[in-house]
Amino acid sequence: MSSTNVSSNRIPKVAHHFEDIHQQRDSIVLGMWVFLATEVLFFGGLFVAYAVYRVLYPEVYNHFSREMSVPMGTLNTAVLLTSSLTMVLAVRAAKIGSKAQLLGNLVVTTLLGAVFMVVKGFEWHHKYVDGFMPGGLYHFSGADAAHAEIFFRLYFLMTGLHGIHVLLGMIVMSVFAIGVAKGKFLFEEYIPIEILGLYWHFVDLVWIFLFPLFYLIDRT
Repeated sequence: MSSTNVSSNRIPKVAHHFEDIHQQRDSIVLGMWVFLATEVLFFGGLFVAYAVYRVLYPEVYNHFSREMSVPMGTLNTAVLLTSSLTMVLAVRAAKIGSKAQLLGNLVVTTLLGAVFMVVKGFEWHHKYVDGFMPGGLYHFSGADAAHAEIFFRLYFLMTGLHGIHVLLGMIVMSVFAIGVAKGKFLFEEYIPIEILGLYWHFVDLVWIFLFPLFYLIDRT
């Protein structure tokens, strides 16, 4: 057998409270979907706050949304969509037992996440220089300064929380990649990679909503 594949004589571990490996996998997947549902509720509250603000102060929103960099936002969207593809390929590699493909796609996905964070860091720095950083660092004194701060509070809160989720995903992927490289990953238990894939796709999906809401709508 090729060195890039894992021997089929390794048997997945089944926890004592499960009847078999199939029940264990189904329970893990269900648990992940429940977790993602709570994440949807969490981000949903922020999206509701965004919607309320936009209804109350449409002119302010329309004006300051033009402070967003569409090229940077578009680049980050392309980066995350590409990372979703490499994550899918990683899951496939885990299912077919290809160590080389799995390791490669995990590394590439992690690097794409790093690119996203670097681009986002440049954006945040630009807002800091312009005095739009909320709190004690907020120095914008133009028209509707108070309402503008609400806009940027929402922007930094929502993109910041999203960024934290990206970082967490990168950390887990790095741990998995190290495990795969050391031969500690049990391919018959590919479900951890599949669960990680669900999480990463959720992170990408959140950005798919954030990008048009902050960068594209009402820029005329």
